[in-house]
Amino acid sequence: MIAVAMSGGVDSSTAAVLLKEQGEDVVGLSMQLWRDNGRCCSLDDIWDARRVATHLGLPFYVLNLEKEFGNTVVEPFVSSYLRGETPSPCILCNNYVKFHHLVEKAAQVGADRVATGHYARVRYDEALGRWLLLRGKDRNKDQSYFLFGLTQDQLSKTVFPLGELTKPEVREIARRAGLPTSDKAESQEICFVEGKSYAGFSRSMPVS
Repeated sequence: MIAVAMSGGVDSSTAAVLLKEQGEDVVGLSMQLWRDNGRCCSLDDIWDARRVATHLGLPFYVLNLEKEFGNTVVEPFVSSYLRGETPSPCILCNNYVKFHHLVEKAAQVGADRVATGHYARVRYDEALGRWLLLRGKDRNKDQSYFLFGLTQDQLSKTVFPLGELTKPEVREIARRAGLPTSDKAESQEICFVEGKSYAGFSRSMPVS
């Protein structure tokens, strides 16, 4: 069984479609990370993910990881920004929140592998005896640089169904499958800051 991290966007939705078409036993998992934004990881996104899971006939679960996300991603972002640095919260989120908890929770529902909608690839190198993280085919959408911190154990259990596809191809697959997210706009900002200035957001957040 494969657990797909369903964010409510077209990419993760299409990843679920592809795996189901390949005959895999698929379950959807959404992570509730942050309530106070209008884009990625919001309650509306979880609702979209549930709609897709229902459309595809998949079991669907929601993981509440708000506390972990706040402590591991948001607080370090604010502290770093206020020090005049340029933080990259997506790296912390992928390494220490999403994949860490995703692999753990997937096992609890009987899934031995996890899949996401990232544009990246993973391959086992026999000569090196290691799993390799590779760039996605669509270099304009490649997200492998966000995932460099994944461990060998995590890579061994991870599938990237979109790794060999381009974004236009993904959109077309989603439309063909009748997904309610097929034409959904992409989030282009840090998910928990979108619509606000970094400075304003950082000043409004208490840092312990």
